[in-house]
Amino acid sequence: MCSPTTTTENNNDHLVQSSDPNHPANLIPALCAKFWTLGWVTGTGGGASIRSDDLVYLAPSGVQKELMKPDDIYVLSLAAQTQSLDKRQRVYLRSPANYKPSQCTPLFLAAFTKRNAGCCIHTHSHWAVLVTLILETQGAGKDKEFMINNIEQIKGFGKGFGKSGNLGYHDTLKIPVIENTAHEEDLTEFLEEAMDKYPDTYAVLVRRHGVYVWGENVHKAKTMCESLDYLFQLAVEMKQLGLPWVTDIEPTVPTRK
Repeated sequence: MCSPTTTTENNNDHLVQSSDPNHPANLIPALCAKFWTLGWVTGTGGGASIRSDDLVYLAPSGVQKELMKPDDIYVLSLAAQTQSLDKRQRVYLRSPANYKPSQCTPLFLAAFTKRNAGCCIHTHSHWAVLVTLILETQGAGKDKEFMINNIEQIKGFGKGFGKSGNLGYHDTLKIPVIENTAHEEDLTEFLEEAMDKYPDTYAVLVRRHGVYVWGENVHKAKTMCESLDYLFQLAVEMKQLGLPWVTDIEPTVPTRK
């Protein structure tokens, strides 16, 4: 069931019209077309949102992501949404004619309001789903967190919100896992709880569903999403080979400087 929405009388089409390829209304379709080739947004699932100051640009629900156009993009005011007494009542500054707002919207907004993110990506990557299923077999108490260390690609992640620099090769990356719900919008409170419990995380896994990844800007969100998918695939294949995700290895220190 979709949340109640209203649209301003003037549809503000100018908000999604730009010749700049880096404008959010152009960038979201371009990114989603790329994500489709990776199997991240198959069958209209998944999506992306970009924040530009107070304006939030969102991919709609039910659109074939590889065919999306700038005219398909929703736009809302972040300040107006955060000030609203009814968080499920969203006022869109601009709405496409033939689509519905994404149920991912409140989860994207959580990344923008709680982490000051500039971009949030949601994928239905089968590697992400498989990792949550592998964790599920570990039993209660061991299925709520994905951890991996001593892998070079971990360097693609920042140390945490408000912290400078990236994780190192020997650091342990931790990604919380939340349970799926019948309606995507109902995931919001659980995603926010995971963000509070893991203040340094840039992602949250949703069991049997996919993953949400955010970053300070589009470049950082995309980099971490790609790095995470690489690590998920690696983790699945490591599991098949009986290799542990977390290891205790001695750092190699150069003898000459």
